[in-house]
Amino acid sequence: MNLATSIEQISRIGPLYQRKLKKLGIQTVRDLLYHFPHRYEDFSNLIPISQAKLGEKVCIQGEILDIKNTKTWKKRMFLTQAIIKDNTGAIKVIWFNQPYIINVLKEGGFVCLAGKISLGAATKKSLPELYLASPSYEKIGKPPHQEFGGGGKFQELTHVGRIVPVYPETEGLSSRWLRYILKPLLLQIKDKIQDPLPEEIREKEEFLPLKEAFWQIHFPDSINLAKKAQARFSFEELFNISLLVLRERLKLKKSRAIKVFLNLEIVKSFINSLPFKLTDGQKKSAWQVLKDLEKPRPMNRLLEGDVGSGKTVVAIIAALNVAKAGYQVAFMAPTEILAKQHFQEVSKFLKNFNLDIGLLTGKEDKFRSKKLKNETIEISRQKLLEKVEKGEIDILIGTHALIQDKIRFGNLALVILDEQHRFGIEQRARLCRPASPKLQRGEGSGGQTKLIPHLLSMTATPIPRTLALTIYGDLDLSLITQLPKGRKKIITKVIPPEERKTAYNFIRKQVKEGRQVFVICPRIEKSTNNESNTNLRISWAEVKAVKEEYEKLSKKIFPDLKVAMLHGRMKPKEKEEIMKKFKNGKIDILVSTSVVEVGIDVPNATLMMIEGAERFGLAQLHQFRGRVGRADFQSYCFLFTDSPAKKTQQRLRALLKAKDGFKLAEKDLEIRGPGAIDGKRQWGIPDITMASLKDISLVEKTRETAKEILEKDPELKKYPLLKKRLDQFGERIHLE
Repeated sequence: MNLATSIEQISRIGPLYQRKLKKLGIQTVRDLLYHFPHRYEDFSNLIPISQAKLGEKVCIQGEILDIKNTKTWKKRMFLTQAIIKDNTGAIKVIWFNQPYIINVLKEGGFVCLAGKISLGAATKKSLPELYLASPSYEKIGKPPHQEFGGGGKFQELTHVGRIVPVYPETEGLSSRWLRYILKPLLLQIKDKIQDPLPEEIREKEEFLPLKEAFWQIHFPDSINLAKKAQARFSFEELFNISLLVLRERLKLKKSRAIKVFLNLEIVKSFINSLPFKLTDGQKKSAWQVLKDLEKPRPMNRLLEGDVGSGKTVVAIIAALNVAKAGYQVAFMAPTEILAKQHFQEVSKFLKNFNLDIGLLTGKEDKFRSKKLKNETIEISRQKLLEKVEKGEIDILIGTHALIQDKIRFGNLALVILDEQHRFGIEQRARLCRPASPKLQRGEGSGGQTKLIPHLLSMTATPIPRTLALTIYGDLDLSLITQLPKGRKKIITKVIPPEERKTAYNFIRKQVKEGRQVFVICPRIEKSTNNESNTNLRISWAEVKAVKEEYEKLSKKIFPDLKVAMLHGRMKPKEKEEIMKKFKNGKIDILVSTSVVEVGIDVPNATLMMIEGAERFGLAQLHQFRGRVGRADFQSYCFLFTDSPAKKTQQRLRALLKAKDGFKLAEKDLEIRGPGAIDGKRQWGIPDITMASLKDISLVEKTRETAKEILEKDPELKKYPLLKKRLDQFGERIHLE
């Protein structure tokens, strides 16, 4: 057995638990070992039963004198009651609704228990007495006399009598079960674990060796050793990310790309045709992109701008310049609706520039032909693919359908990814595969060299400095920090339950004045959800939430208004029809899931209503808010929440105060951590590392260390274990 061994080969894990672990993204021994505790319970202090005091967390051990199950008459609750005795006294123990314990703990056996001392209620027959409430437990052999009343050492225990790890859990996977699996696994594999972190780094930073670090993070001998293990893994994972990113940058410098020279006349003509003036940020970003396209190495640029800042126009300028130079552009969006919107927008802006533009989604293909006077027609998939391969489509817009193996571009020179953080590294590699043979020309050995398409990624999610340094270190950044002139600040309010009726009255008034409303419903799934963030499947739980909200608003709250519903399980034509009606003002209120409508532009919509606002991150709430305020009208964002939690209120207040998404992103990172950066699954990087991204000094230290290693040994020939680990690491990390 080694770190790459699959969980199916671990003897204690049956098919049921294999499925549950896979829902957490745990497929190998390595994944299991990197599923770190998020906190610890200190149950290492054994005391005699006679010293147990009300309200204290204690750890005791003794003999089970009596144990039985009873059922309360009023609440129909199972109580498992036991009497535990050591040589100093006895205490009652009660477990609530855990009747199975009677099958584990037997009268006359010995047990170690850890939990909180509570006070029972008085009855007519007796005074209130102390008892141990629902403690953690572990069977033990008969303790030696000096241990029996406390003060001695424990037998080697797993769940009590030590510093106990508490893990991120999901339905059916408890911390107890994870400890049960991890301890024998660590004992079995610890001597086979090779440490990929170079010895010179370990010595300089005084890190624990890898096998000891694994043991101390899962079953620490002290809190201090747990912290030392955490420090090692925090450094190591950030170091690996930095190394991977910097190595990618070195590879890009060695790669070759098509040089697409700036056609200033065409670009000026396009800018003059726009019905608005470009902001300074748009002009600067467009210039940076156009100059990158002229270089002989592949552009790898991230265009970052707040919601509504006009990133798409910058992308269209780049696409027009490439297409007019005789090359192809692939423009990829995360959803079908957004791909169609881009198709309509690009077609509209470029209608006078004599280009052929295609749309390819999972279920629909269209073609806008210059020969047909810019008319858009339905086209068969086979015909569209033939045109793409022959280089007859100048700009192909689509969803993940663009990365299918059967799609071959004739002369692809530029790839544009919208909301690029929603794509995994595998998809990026496939979309940016070397250009077709038409472009493999005349350089390098044998007269051939592979040319890599330029890449422009776009995101409306502002990136905190630590994330930008670490995750996006291989990308050049272009920032658009201004919004177009004339846009009014969106008035944002947190609506508590008692003000809901007033908010509804305001919404009605807005609609009567001719405006429209978005309503976003939160995801309400349990943490067992295993949807990939790239396949965009919508859960029935989410659909149910939208249907319930739709029923409530259309029948009870606004029966006189036109309310419609939108979710991912609808057919494409249904969704398109609803969005068309909403855009044309035939729907007053649109109730939608949270993942369907990113990027939708409806200028007449002035009110964004978000149910269960506490369920979303600040960056996501900011995205939703950006769906309104796209015209001259005053716009509003209402955040509905029933949560009185202090952290919720703190987060929502940050949204009210933030002037732009960049400051908000820093605040979001500070309050709740940066979220997932793994392209394949939500849990690809340990929470411990995500938390470390808040530490700018650690981020900078790992980056400098990675630079030093690569300067000495770019191919990592002296560090075979590190190279192997990095290759494995690169398979799961989302770098775009």
